[in-house]
Amino acid sequence: MPRDEPLYKSLIRDTTAYFAYVLLVIILGPFQFGYHLAELNAPQDVLTCKKENLQESALPSSLPHCIPMNTVQFSVVTSIFTLGGLLGALSAGLSCNKYGRLLTMRMTTASFIVGSILETFSTNIPVMCFGRFVSGLGCGAAIVVVPIYIAEVAPPKEKGLFGAFTQIAINLGILATQLLGYFLSKGNKWRIILAVAGGTGLIQLICLFLVPESPKWLAEHRSPQHARQVLRKIRGHQANVDSEVKAWNIDATSEDISEEETLLSAPPGSHPTPNPKAAAASIGIWDALIKPAYRPAIIAVIAVMLAQQLTGVNSIVMYSVSLLSTLIPTRAALLIVFVSLLNVVATAAFAPLSDKIGRKTSMLLSIAGMGTCSVLLALSLMFGIKVLAAVATLAFVASFAVGLGPVPFILANELVGPEAVGATQSTGLAANWIATFIVSQFFPIVDKALGGHGKVYFVFAGFALVFGAFIAYWVPETKGKSGIEEVWGKREARERVE
Repeated sequence: MPRDEPLYKSLIRDTTAYFAYVLLVIILGPFQFGYHLAELNAPQDVLTCKKENLQESALPSSLPHCIPMNTVQFSVVTSIFTLGGLLGALSAGLSCNKYGRLLTMRMTTASFIVGSILETFSTNIPVMCFGRFVSGLGCGAAIVVVPIYIAEVAPPKEKGLFGAFTQIAINLGILATQLLGYFLSKGNKWRIILAVAGGTGLIQLICLFLVPESPKWLAEHRSPQHARQVLRKIRGHQANVDSEVKAWNIDATSEDISEEETLLSAPPGSHPTPNPKAAAASIGIWDALIKPAYRPAIIAVIAVMLAQQLTGVNSIVMYSVSLLSTLIPTRAALLIVFVSLLNVVATAAFAPLSDKIGRKTSMLLSIAGMGTCSVLLALSLMFGIKVLAAVATLAFVASFAVGLGPVPFILANELVGPEAVGATQSTGLAANWIATFIVSQFFPIVDKALGGHGKVYFVFAGFALVFGAFIAYWVPETKGKSGIEEVWGKREARERVE
């Protein structure tokens, strides 16, 4: 592709209708993550019986309008989702390496459906917690496997752009639940918000039967010849896929299969018989942690995943309505809808940025903006400056979209070889889930301990400073690098390991 070719032209050339379908179906997994993450934000006061609720019921009258909870109990219900996500993330790396990306994505839909049913019809805290935990299992696995799958099927020149679709989908999920919450936080209509996630999971399960296995995984674990044909179908049957196939470092040219034969004998989602000659050795989580060759990448991925959460974005997603309602009592819920919409628009607008200025630069700009906005948000809540609070919240979310939102999900594929991608992604996202749990469980507690009025955002600003310095020192730039040696540099890698 010529350097000065406009982005829209390369997208038109490289994006087929089938690839667009595949992309839209698989990002329903990250969509569920964003949806479940924020589903209790808007209806919190109604759900917990904090607000008197005499509205007409939308679901069977046998279901209570609310479930009495205090602040600590609601924090447990909110954060139990992240424990399920942690277990899902840890198991997904092994599953997607051993059984394939596609089967793992199908298994996540079962969690989405079952978890949502339990949440929708819950009548007490234990059932609600169990439903949130089951939903978390699927979400944790989804945000491990979907970025890996996207990186393996996206056109090489636009991997950063399409990698951002994971974060775009998460933001769309947050927007959807905030929008529904704005209209349905009354009576027991909040249960409809929870039910929508189950319906979305069922739709994804059906649509996944027309999605193929990752061609790169097929080449490494099954049939390289079949993998080549799957890639050609994704790119278009007239596309030249030789350079991509060559990058697999596996012979996929011999015994070539005709296009007609492939379409008849290898429907989407099929798994040919395992091919020992094509299979690549996979690295487990423990091996990735203890082997010096992978240690710099593991540390880098864990650092950016922790930075993504400990700089405070989910305090806005999970608690912003109750936090801002003390300052803007009649407009807090509406403001959060606009915040969620801005998050989607900004992430989509900034999606090509990491392909232009680099992954590392995007993250550092993002962290600087979030740290600054955290200070402004703390000051605005302390001194009751309504306009500054609204502007700081919007700018905080926009800063997150610049780099710290989308980039962490694509780094694992660029910092390690294919044999360790699953383990690295699982380890990084396990750290991400632990950090999410810490924020969701302790944010209201720490905020109260510091005297309220947003002083906790000074803590987030401190985290931004620490992580910004560490990422600037440790994490290498991956944009335009063709291999692991080029990314790390042999000399630099040895120094880091020692």
